[in-house]
Amino acid sequence: MAMTVHVDIVSAEREIFSGQAEMVFAPAVQGEVGIAPSHAPLLTPLGPGEVRLQLGNGQSEAFYINGGMLEVQPRVVTVLSDTALRAADLDEEAALRAKTAAEEALHNRSAEMDYAKAQAELAQAVAQLQTIQKLRRRGR
Repeated sequence: MAMTVHVDIVSAEREIFSGQAEMVFAPAVQGEVGIAPSHAPLLTPLGPGEVRLQLGNGQSEAFYINGGMLEVQPRVVTVLSDTALRAADLDEEAALRAKTAAEEALHNRSAEMDYAKAQAELAQAVAQLQTIQKLRRRGR
């Protein structure tokens, strides 16, 4: 039997996932990290992107987060994010609209525009679209 680690993925609104996984992949701000059972303790900020769980028997599950924190303890991995969704629930049309709106806001800069907010919205929309593309490549 393969070793597993308990994983909790929690958004500001609710718990999205709680269960066992053989491996956890997450978008740390310094690059993707892979967490296996008995990983050394770790606390790192996350950027927007896909959290992927290998559940065993060839099964995996994907989630989208808009950033947050990853906490790794020897037997528990916790992902805390303001927004977390099952990747299959992402709305591609809404992500494309958000990307276009953010790009237009950045292109048509004005004094009343919040540049940092527009950049964050663009990064989140792009991360959602990349997550959708990854799911398609995996045949989901």
